[in-house]
Amino acid sequence: MDIRRLARGNVEWDRLERVIQTLADRYDREEVRVEFLEADNWLSTPCVIDEEWFVKIVSRQNALVHAVLTTGRNVGAVSAGTGGFFGRFDTPREMVEHEYEATERMRDIGINAPRPIDAFEVNGLGVLVLEYLPEFRSLDDAPDWLVTERAPELFSMLATFRDHGMAHGDLRAENILLFEDEFYVIDATNVHDDRVDETTAYDLACALAILEPRIGARDTVRAAAMVYDPDELLSARRFLDFIRMRPDHEFDAATLRSELERAADLGRR
Repeated sequence: MDIRRLARGNVEWDRLERVIQTLADRYDREEVRVEFLEADNWLSTPCVIDEEWFVKIVSRQNALVHAVLTTGRNVGAVSAGTGGFFGRFDTPREMVEHEYEATERMRDIGINAPRPIDAFEVNGLGVLVLEYLPEFRSLDDAPDWLVTERAPELFSMLATFRDHGMAHGDLRAENILLFEDEFYVIDATNVHDDRVDETTAYDLACALAILEPRIGARDTVRAAAMVYDPDELLSARRFLDFIRMRPDHEFDAATLRSELERAADLGRR
């Protein structure tokens, strides 16, 4: 069995049926059409309902896996020379309520994100309901020329988080969507609001790690330097080795580090 599926676990069918019936009741529908998704994730059972709502169903095991991942990320942050700044959740309900609130905050500051509709608990399961974006594609699926062209826009979007004292905390290509020619962001995680310098540097390092394999280190850093000042560019260096150890990032950390130092030096002249 795939390790992600094993870690995610299986929610019993009768519990899933209860969630679906609760959704139908909450929104005054006699019945709903459900499509469960084979999503490659650890933290929920996702489905689409009536091609209108994207629903995440979060179990106790999902919450436990999130706690383990959070511990690992905090250890990685410590190894990078900072204290841990990732927050954990104790229950499935806390997980879905946080994502609802984080999505709402992103939209409030002008970042595109699916409209949050509801977050509640059914029989020990957390349920998050978001607007469903049909026919989107992730950044992974976009052609290299488009990634090159839109890279400064991605860094500008991250700077909007920074300017409002926020961070995404789990930036990966699959969490950046293109829908109707606009970037949308999903799956922001829980980071401490009082650690903006570190979380900004971490988000920047993740974005660099996403783009470097697609468009090269020099073009990636050049795009970042259009938005970030030299000190901010250099602050991202400390997280590159930690991010490189994560299974969802493969990139040339040494070359990125060299290009960051070069761009910072040029920016100070």
